[in-house]
Amino acid sequence: MNYISGNELRKKFLDFFKSKDHLILQSYPLIPENDPTLLLVGAGMAPFKPFFTGKMNPPHPRISTSQKCVRTGDIENVGRTARHHTFFEMLGNFSFGDYFKKEAIAWAWEFITEHLEMPKDKLWITIHTEDDEAFAIWHNDIHIPADRIIRMADNFWEIGPGPCGPCSEIYFDLGEERGCNKSDCAVGCDCDRFLEIWNLVFTQYDRDEAGNYTPLAKKNIDTGAGLERIASVLQNKRSNFETDLLFPLIEHAAKVANVEYGSNSKTDISLKVIADHIRSMTVMIGDGILPSNEGRGYVLRRILRRAVRHARLLGIEKIFLVPMVDIVNTIFAEAYPDLVEKQSYIKKVIQLEEERFQTTLVQGMELLNGHIQKLKELNISELDGATAFKLYDTFGFPWELTLEILEEHDMQLDKPNFDSAMKEQRERARAARQDHEDQLIIPDLSHLETEKLIVDEHAENGNIILAWKNGILADEVHDGEDVAFILDVTSFHAEGGGQIGDTGFLESSLGKMKITATKKLVNGTTYHVGNVTEGLFRVGDLVKLKVDDNRRRDIARNHTATHLLHAALKQVLGTHVNQSGSLVSSERLRFDFSHFSQVTSEQLLEIEKLVNHAILENISVTIVETKQDKAKEMGAVALFGEKYGETVRVVSVGSVSKELCGGSHVMNTSEICVFKIVSEAGIGSGIRRIEAVTGSGAMEYINGRDRMLLSTAIKLKSRPEELAVKVESVMNRVKELENELAALTSKLAHSEVMDLLSKVQEVNGVQVVVGQVSINDIEGLRTIADMVRDRLQCGVVTLGSIHADKVNFVAMATKEAIHKGIHAGNIVKEVSKITGGGGGGRPDMAQAGGKQPEKIFDALQFALEVIKNQVK
Repeated sequence: MNYISGNELRKKFLDFFKSKDHLILQSYPLIPENDPTLLLVGAGMAPFKPFFTGKMNPPHPRISTSQKCVRTGDIENVGRTARHHTFFEMLGNFSFGDYFKKEAIAWAWEFITEHLEMPKDKLWITIHTEDDEAFAIWHNDIHIPADRIIRMADNFWEIGPGPCGPCSEIYFDLGEERGCNKSDCAVGCDCDRFLEIWNLVFTQYDRDEAGNYTPLAKKNIDTGAGLERIASVLQNKRSNFETDLLFPLIEHAAKVANVEYGSNSKTDISLKVIADHIRSMTVMIGDGILPSNEGRGYVLRRILRRAVRHARLLGIEKIFLVPMVDIVNTIFAEAYPDLVEKQSYIKKVIQLEEERFQTTLVQGMELLNGHIQKLKELNISELDGATAFKLYDTFGFPWELTLEILEEHDMQLDKPNFDSAMKEQRERARAARQDHEDQLIIPDLSHLETEKLIVDEHAENGNIILAWKNGILADEVHDGEDVAFILDVTSFHAEGGGQIGDTGFLESSLGKMKITATKKLVNGTTYHVGNVTEGLFRVGDLVKLKVDDNRRRDIARNHTATHLLHAALKQVLGTHVNQSGSLVSSERLRFDFSHFSQVTSEQLLEIEKLVNHAILENISVTIVETKQDKAKEMGAVALFGEKYGETVRVVSVGSVSKELCGGSHVMNTSEICVFKIVSEAGIGSGIRRIEAVTGSGAMEYINGRDRMLLSTAIKLKSRPEELAVKVESVMNRVKELENELAALTSKLAHSEVMDLLSKVQEVNGVQVVVGQVSINDIEGLRTIADMVRDRLQCGVVTLGSIHADKVNFVAMATKEAIHKGIHAGNIVKEVSKITGGGGGGRPDMAQAGGKQPEKIFDALQFALEVIKNQVK
């Protein structure tokens, strides 16, 4: 068994299956395409689910990939075991109704034993308990001894709804020295001796959301082999982390931390976590994911922050992740050259997020230390789960770090309540994702001959090839039904690349349908969604195609303007600008781009000027179809995060812009008429958003601004051109009045305080102030209560006020009063009940509200009783 590098292994695998007539595809992006059930691609088969279910035809019955995957279900185990990762590569070969168990097993064995030269006596096989067919192939055809084929009940592979089935695994025996030394140590043991390196899944079923298993019309093969795992065997390493796919990252982190790998188990865990996580964040950002507080962005943010936390455990307190991107890209340069192209962008995103989190850590430490101090004063040794979760969820402070700091102070974390809050958050997130899953159900379209379908924007007629409603194919649809059609020829542009789809009507001799959306299937087939408004339609009917031309022209204006905007941004802000998202509708355009500071008003004016100059130049827009390699030679820009087929459309606007794009465009720039930016703002880490309007939308926007300006001028008894001077004069007068009001309010508050202090009562050594004040807002009420409390040695103050038919209460207590039993939160909780309200808070400060102002006197009188009962 010879040493093979990770890159060599990946290539050997793909070359081998290419020799077995497999179509070799590049890894799909980590963001699942048209699959709302997945947050991230976590398995090699995930992009091929429609092909496995048989609903769509694959580009080839045999496919092989090395797929980028991210899983975070076991993130706490990353670094603690030899095999757990967040990011990993899954080598896979797939058959869609073509070969099955016999070939899949034979080829796996051939590759492992002949091409990788793994010793046969080190290999063990597992199969599903009832899979006699797999046993026969392994035993009779491959000649594996029966005692080396282990039947296991859990050898059944599934990942959520979708294709699934029994599986057969190949294990490598790493030797007794890697085992647990137990007498019953065998394949399936939790120790590191027997390593699973290959999983052959025989997909025979389709599992639905309810857990029902339906036999597939065509049986499939889905295999998965961990690149990092096999590399660890071939390179004779004790863990995946010591292979050439990860160890250079560990070496760098160890050097920065001035520690030695292998000398301390806790230190090693942190080094492994950092190495694993920097790979994940680099690839995730490269695939268009950005840090955020939800969904994929939250996964990325969590991974980055976990890496920073482990760096701090190693004593690294400076910014350190950015240089590691270069190492990741050196490792991945052969497999994922796009990461090198996006290297500066990836580094900038990581730098901004790491800097932000360093600030978060400082803020979190201050908040946590404040909570710890208060707990010590109250002789409490446990931080409540709600507070810890707020630190984690609102401020981004890792709960593990909270736990470690508490332990340093001999304190504990209320973990059950923290876990409960975390569970509620996950359920909210899951519910939010499900809201987005309400999409049209696609029926079985495997028999559709897609190569015969035509998209021609000049077409006037087409024939209905397929119709369906509620996910079921139909020969006939009727008035009032929501349906979807596929036509042999269509002039409708489908939604894609940020552009919304065309709308309009389909008409036949028997019916009329309103098209509300035009979309694409995974395989690129255009389909039309809408409602039958009159009569009926049958499969085979000839229909007239009536696109809403006015709407399409508005969309085209905005889409071409988007290309001009992209070019202008690069010219004004720099070549680092890349598109990271867009929306082109008939009303306006939205363009998201990478930039790491606010765009100034002067820059926005320059950008707007450049776009409008291109419009006035009346530049012709040309569109050609060509091969992707040829398009790159032409200098066409491939948009960030988009996936393109072999044949692409190149949209050129003279020498100003040249991009790959499949949307609607004007014939020359003068059709855009005018371009106007309406907003610019930051929407994420290193991402800005510009919204703009063109054509009639721009004219409406400008006219609306003029009307607003005139209306404002009339109200201020001024002319529009004098408005700036008039507004400044009004603002100066407002400021004068605010100062006068503040002075009067201060005098009133001081008077109220003096009056309240003149009525201090004493209850068992505690000074008590209870009263009603004439303050309108809760903030003013808190200010007066604060002023009174500051003048008390050992006291408690409870105040109430009425405003707009509502009651506000505030209670505050000194530390000395708290030690005597006073709890402000419990005071307002009881007092507010009398006025039909509620509230609460901390022992030192709390507030509450009520709905019955006529009972405020009774409530404040009751406050005295509550206080008397609290005092020890």
